[in-house]
Amino acid sequence: MTAVSDYAVSHTAQAVSLLKALAPIPAPSGNEERRATFCRDWLHAHGATQAYIDEVQNVICPIGVTSDNPLTVICAHSDVVFADTEPLPLEERDGRLYCPGIGDDTANVVALLMAVKYCIENAVEPRVGLLFVVNSCEEGLGNLKGTKHLMSVFGSRVREFVSFDCSAREVIAQAVGSRRFRICADTAGGHSYFDFGADNAVAVLSSLVTELYRMTVPASGTTFNVGTISGGTSVNTIAQHAEMLFEFRSDNDVHLERMQEQFDSIVSRYPQVTAETVGERPCAKQVDADAQAALVAKATETIRSCFGWDPVVKAGSTDCNVPLSMGIPSVCFGCILGNGMHTREEYIELNSVTNGLQAALKTVMHYEKKSYG
Repeated sequence: MTAVSDYAVSHTAQAVSLLKALAPIPAPSGNEERRATFCRDWLHAHGATQAYIDEVQNVICPIGVTSDNPLTVICAHSDVVFADTEPLPLEERDGRLYCPGIGDDTANVVALLMAVKYCIENAVEPRVGLLFVVNSCEEGLGNLKGTKHLMSVFGSRVREFVSFDCSAREVIAQAVGSRRFRICADTAGGHSYFDFGADNAVAVLSSLVTELYRMTVPASGTTFNVGTISGGTSVNTIAQHAEMLFEFRSDNDVHLERMQEQFDSIVSRYPQVTAETVGERPCAKQVDADAQAALVAKATETIRSCFGWDPVVKAGSTDCNVPLSMGIPSVCFGCILGNGMHTREEYIELNSVTNGLQAALKTVMHYEKKSYG
């Protein structure tokens, strides 16, 4: 076996132990402080004393970074979709580790941290500067805040961007952009009997939803969704206020604009309604096709050699959206197997941890000055 494979096998137990410590720490988007502190302190304890937390709770660990050399970013996001502020429930059974958010993206964070540990212990010298980042605010209304801030600081020097996210069965190579809105309906309201016939905010919003669901998608790869809806006061009150969250997505910037035109036209016909933009994820723009293809091929070969299959190459919405929108070749893949993403029954397969460590380490070692063996 190679040195990378040997290391992955001999350090699997440590990785699982780290995962069990990290997974219960709550980390809703925008409130990742506890996880950020844990990750920074763990890196310090394992020799990466240069690791630091920036102003948006990204944990950044530079290796081989000078004042002006080109950079490759390797990241995994710390936040989960769940709003819990108490420890998340962790359970091991039947060869699986269950915990909300454990696959998306906690196990991939562990693979990243272990890769940094390998670099420190083996004095790896990369041929480019490596920025290892446990980034914040990838999920939902986090709106990719962590990566947007990271790229605002380092983007002019970044040549490639790799995100450990999702599972090892897929490589995400194309950005699905999105626009997200909080839509509010406000009316005078009143008593359900004495003021019968007055405008009802819930009814207004219901009518709006019906119209939005008649929108025409310009092509496959474009979608829309009402995610949440709430409002009203009581069963005998004509609702004064109701609101919802709505999004549309596409892997094509032109199609996003066509959806925006339809959305604006529909909302404009409802004087009781206001729409506030609460999130926007960009599509890819002017990425060098050959450079992007080479990066995707490298990720695909890594999964094939470590897991034994060819992953599906697909479009998705990840931290890669930001660098791809800046024309920077970017790819996303997972270092783990599991199921139940974005549910409280989410789990990872413990027997995939070793393969995932190999994939993370091999990804990093692509950038070493000397080839690994």
